[in-house]
Amino acid sequence: MTEFIQKLEKWDTWEITCPGHTDKNPFMDYKIQGTFTGDHECKTVDGFYDGEGNYVVRFMPSFEGIYQFLISGSFSEKTWEGTFEVLPALGNNHGPVHVANTYHFAYEDGVPYYSIGTTCYVWELQSEELQKQTLETLKNSAFNKIRFCILPKHYDYNLNEPISYPYIGTPCDSTKLTSENFMQYNGRAEGNQWDYTRFNPDHFRHIEQCIRQLRDLSIEADLIVMHPYDRWGFSLMDREQDEQYWNYVIARFSAYRNVWWSLANEYDLMPQKSVEDWECYAGIICRKDKYNHLRSIHNCRPFYDYTRPWITHCSIQRQDVYKTAEYVDEWRERYQKPVVLDEIAYEGNIQHGWGNISGKELVRRFWEASLRGGYAGHGETYMNPNDILWWSHGGVLHGESPDRLKFLYQILTETPGYGLTPLKQAWDEVCATVERVSYYLYYYGFNRPSFREFYFDDTTEFDVEVIDTWDMDIENRGICKGKFKVELPGKEYMAIRIRKHQA
Repeated sequence: MTEFIQKLEKWDTWEITCPGHTDKNPFMDYKIQGTFTGDHECKTVDGFYDGEGNYVVRFMPSFEGIYQFLISGSFSEKTWEGTFEVLPALGNNHGPVHVANTYHFAYEDGVPYYSIGTTCYVWELQSEELQKQTLETLKNSAFNKIRFCILPKHYDYNLNEPISYPYIGTPCDSTKLTSENFMQYNGRAEGNQWDYTRFNPDHFRHIEQCIRQLRDLSIEADLIVMHPYDRWGFSLMDREQDEQYWNYVIARFSAYRNVWWSLANEYDLMPQKSVEDWECYAGIICRKDKYNHLRSIHNCRPFYDYTRPWITHCSIQRQDVYKTAEYVDEWRERYQKPVVLDEIAYEGNIQHGWGNISGKELVRRFWEASLRGGYAGHGETYMNPNDILWWSHGGVLHGESPDRLKFLYQILTETPGYGLTPLKQAWDEVCATVERVSYYLYYYGFNRPSFREFYFDDTTEFDVEVIDTWDMDIENRGICKGKFKVELPGKEYMAIRIRKHQA
């Protein structure tokens, strides 16, 4: 028996490392668990083998006070037990993000969370220099969620080898693949030699470091656990291998407060996985993730059934070339969950239609989604002589949308309560309100009215502002009541905010 006394903040990660058996396969043949008991919760969580004879258990406390822990399992004949103290959360530590008010999000301490997400599929598997550049870019942006893969990705503009692999073994020799058939492999390239019973701890340790770095920037790590863009064979693992992978990933990552789970990116492009497989993996998350992190699955063409009870929010890719954000209020009504448009096409100029819309169009889609009560996602795919595209590699941003998304985020954070509710008014505008609060936000997109007229009642006084969503300007138009007219500049991308005047 060993006594430990440590202190940490609520919702931070407590960790213990214990030596154990290595005579067999420690990843498969031995187990380690930790039971954590405080005044308000008792949780038992799985640990994992971290290499070099070390087993690790992690825990995220949800309450303040003294906790007792007991570490045991077949990994050792010994047990470890002791206590640690959980202190109040400080600074930007607001806890994990959960669903709030049916369609929106909030941190566990009640602070509203407005998602301004970006996609950067394998930024953490690039060079150290590029990773540092990505984190610096994120630090100075409005992005508070980033989607990225645990497994390496093989696709256009992303044909290099990653800095590490999730399993012990060797990849195929990609230099022998011809340019004509390079994109055809989808996990079937010959020459891959992996031991699917032995994980590579270095690979996962590095991802943990990246999760912590994102946490320190107040950015949610939306982890894509599986995907089809693969020449290494990881997308072709069988059910048993997948289950072992899922258990290992959850044991390693779930104790970080900023983790979200995305079962897959474009699940429908993985015909080797059935709906029963996905439901199996969802069941593992629900059983093993004791912190109930947000969970979803992302489509290419057909939607998954987002009414499934394990799904906390919709993670949607557009199904129409031109329209996606316009359907948000319909999807809210259908699924009764937050709608997150994680891919509505990217600002850029590559040959693919999903990666060559303008910054203005991407920002318009963000505003449209926001006022319809949902959340949109950013990506950038500008041609680069070194094939370093933000959408896959990270680095620096070149587009026009990020500053405008920061401006939108400012507007969203000034919303009273937990998010916007779409309000049906005139056919030629998008309007949002806040229930039981005299707050209205109107958006005109590519329309260019020179004025709009309003009437709510004869007595209520309203503060009126005209918002230029592209030039990022807010003009105060004073206090109005009764029937009033708001002059506009007759240009695109204008909005009007009307709030009850507080004397």
